[in-house]
Amino acid sequence: MKVSGFEDRSLEMYGDIIGWDKVEEVKRLAEPLRGLGLTHVNSTSFGGGVAEILYTMVPLMNSVGLKTVWEVIEAPEEFFKVTKLIHNALQGAEKELTDEMKELYLKVNRENAERLDLAGDFIVVHDPQPLGLRRFRENSRVWIWRCHIDLSKPYKPVWEFIADLLKGYYASIYHLKEYIHPETPTPRKYVMPPSIDPLSPKNKPLPTDKVEEILRRYDVDPERPIIVQVARFDPWKDPLGAIDVYRLVKEKIPGVQLLMVASMAYDDPEGWIYYEKTLRHAGEDQDIHFLTNLVGVGALEVNAFQRAANVALQLSIREGFGLAVAEALWKKTPVVARPSGGIRLQVIDGVTGYLVKTIREAAEKTIYLIKHPEERKRLGENGYRHVKENFIVTKHLENYLRILNEVYVEKKRG
Repeated sequence: MKVSGFEDRSLEMYGDIIGWDKVEEVKRLAEPLRGLGLTHVNSTSFGGGVAEILYTMVPLMNSVGLKTVWEVIEAPEEFFKVTKLIHNALQGAEKELTDEMKELYLKVNRENAERLDLAGDFIVVHDPQPLGLRRFRENSRVWIWRCHIDLSKPYKPVWEFIADLLKGYYASIYHLKEYIHPETPTPRKYVMPPSIDPLSPKNKPLPTDKVEEILRRYDVDPERPIIVQVARFDPWKDPLGAIDVYRLVKEKIPGVQLLMVASMAYDDPEGWIYYEKTLRHAGEDQDIHFLTNLVGVGALEVNAFQRAANVALQLSIREGFGLAVAEALWKKTPVVARPSGGIRLQVIDGVTGYLVKTIREAAEKTIYLIKHPEERKRLGENGYRHVKENFIVTKHLENYLRILNEVYVEKKRG
C-alpha cells in the first residue's frame, strides 16, 4: 500500500533553524542523486518512530530531487505476532521461531513483493517485518536494510534466519556502531541516528494557554508537578518501573502527577497485553493518567504533555534509539533515563539530564529536578542545543544523502 497525504516539507523551511549555509551544503549533496528513485518500505503508517520519521523524510527527500515513495506491507495479525517474536529475539530474548512461523513470515513477504511498487533505484527496508521482500524480487536495484533495533546480542537461531535474508542486501544502517552484529553479511554497514521534525505537530512551538487547555481537557492539573514517560507499553520500556518511580516521588512530593503517553500500534499486538498489565499495576491512583490514541491523544497532545512536564522519564531496559528523549529535550524538558541504547547519545549525565541505574536513583534525581527549577532550566537549555546540532530531520537527510552517494558510486563502478 502506497502512503500519501504528506504535509508540505522542503529543505528551505528549516533554514532559520539550521542556517542557510547548511541548506546549501545539503542541496549540493543531493545534486548527484537528482532524478533517481527511492522506495521506503515498512510495516505500518501509524504508530512508532519509523512512521513518524517517514512522514517528514519522504517529502523532504522529494524536495531535494530524489523521487521518493513510501510503501507499507499488508499482513494478518498472526504475522505481526511472529515479527514481534523476531524483534524480541534479535534484542536477546530466547524466543523460538518454528518452521510454521518462518513459513508464514516468508509467505507474507512473497505476497507483498508481488503487490508493492518496488521500482526505485534504491529500496530502503525498515526493520525485520519486510526484510524478506528482497528474496522474492531479484533485480539490480540497491537494497538497503534500515535496522532500528539492537543486534549486538541476538538469540542465535533467530539471528541465523535473519542473516540469511540479509545476504541479498548491499548495505545496512544502524543507530549505533555497537548495534551491528559482527557477522552481518551486507557488504556495507553504516551508522546513522534517527531524528525528530521540529516543524511537526509533535514538536512545533505551542503557546502556554494551548498547553494548559490540552492538560485540562485530560484532567491534568497544570499547577501541580508533572512527570511524563512517552513510550510503548512494552516490557523493554519498563512502564511498571515508571510507576514505581512516581510512587517514590509521591512520598516526598504528594501533589505529583504521572502521564503515561503512548500510541497503540497495529503491528505490536503484545502492546495491548502489556497495556492491561500496566493498568493493573497503576491501580486506582487518579494521578496516574493513561494518555493514548484510544482517548484521542495525537501528536499535538504529546507536544503539550512534554512541554508541561517538569521531568521526562525514559526507563527503557533495552532501546533502539528512544526518539521520545530527543522530543523532550527539544522542548527543554530534562530527562531522567537508564543508559540503554541510543539514550546514551542524547542524555549526557549532568548536562542534558541524568542517567540512572535503579528505580530509587531515578526517583531521587526526579525529586531533585522538581525541587530545583534553575537546574531544570540549565539542563533543558543544554538539551535543546544538543538535539538541534545532532538529531533533527535535516541532519538525518544529510546522513542519508552521504550514504546514498557512496553506495551509488560504488554500484556504478561495480
